[in-house]
This record gives sequence, structure tokens and C-alpha cells, in this order.
Amino acid sequence: MKKLLLAGAVALFGLSNAQMTKGDWVISGNTGFGFNSVTTKIKAEGQSADGPKVSTFSLTPSVGYFVIDKLAVGIDLGLTSTTTKYTGTKDTTTSFSVMPTATYYFANDSKFVPFLGAGIGYATVKNKEQVNAMGVSGSTETTADGLAWKVKGGVTYMATQSLGINLGVSYDQFSNKETYMGTDVKTHVNTFGVNVGFSYFIKAKAQKSDK
Repeated sequence: MKKLLLAGAVALFGLSNAQMTKGDWVISGNTGFGFNSVTTKIKAEGQSADGPKVSTFSLTPSVGYFVIDKLAVGIDLGLTSTTTKYTGTKDTTTSFSVMPTATYYFANDSKFVPFLGAGIGYATVKNKEQVNAMGVSGSTETTADGLAWKVKGGVTYMATQSLGINLGVSYDQFSNKETYMGTDVKTHVNTFGVNVGFSYFIKAKAQKSDK
């Protein structure tokens, strides 16, 4: 009986050890979303009004290669869309980024594997504003390109030896500087988000031994 329990424990720990060794690959897909509604109280003349409603959606597919045990370097693609609605005005900001990244997995005998990562790269941000209020309607659109960087962290739950479920947080910053009619205009977009997703770890093929 003891031998049977020991064998079961070994099998369980074997499942919890992910493929995170040199030469392995990891493919991830994370998504995040959120909604926020704010009610603004206007004290003038005892009136009140609803504040802006904000919704956010993000998608981050990525691929990484383990250059050493537990450390993967690769590419993160990021798509984030934020929509703000307020008194007949709809403002939508969409950003797309490409970032080389490095992620370190604190792999151990547990099925819960913490991770930390960072990256820097290129991003483009598009802003579209639509107005339809008080007899006025129209839209304006602007686009900016620039430098972007991010930090991320969280934990991966290894459901199997190869498939993990991610829960994490990330902080992204986009910076841009342009000159209009002799005036420098700087743009900064900061995004903090909570995301969920998955990671699939691919074991490197075993090398054939020399005969």
C-alpha cells in the first residue's frame, strides 16, 4: 500500500513539473477586460449626472524560447482597446504593440509556478472621437507611433505537464513625441491590467546519442 501511495505521489509531482528547460518552447495567449462606471454628483442647483462609462479589452499572444532553464525570451504582441462613453461622446483608443520580452519562471515541485517578465518595443496608438450631442455630430481621428515597454507578473497553474493556466497583472507604457506647427506634443499612455489565459509548453526533442 505504501509503495502504491509513493508511486501516486511521484506521478503527481511529475505532472506538476512543467517543461521549462533549455531548448523548450512556450506559447501563450492572455486576455483581459474590465468595466468601470462612475456617478458624478453635481452640487450646483441640487442636480446630479452619470459619469463616464469605460470598458477595456486586451489580447496578448506570445511565443518564447528557453535560452536557459526557467528563462524564456521571445515576442509579445499586444492589442488593447478602451472605450469611454459620456453625454453623447464616444472616445475609443486602440493600441497595437510588438515587444521582445524575457520571462523568468520560478519552477518548483508545486503546480503553481510564479513568473516575472519585461519587454520593450514598438507600438502604435489610434484615437477616434465621435460626438453626437446637442445637434452637433462628427468624428476626429489621430494616430501616433512610438516606444513602448511593459512589466508583467503572476502565477501559472500547471493543469498538466504541458498546459498551464495563467493569472497575472501587467503594466504598459507608450511614449510619443511629435512636432505640430513648431510645438512639441508629447503623448503618454499608461495601462494597468489584470489578465487570464493559458500557456502551452513544448518539450525540446531529445538529442540522439552518438553511436
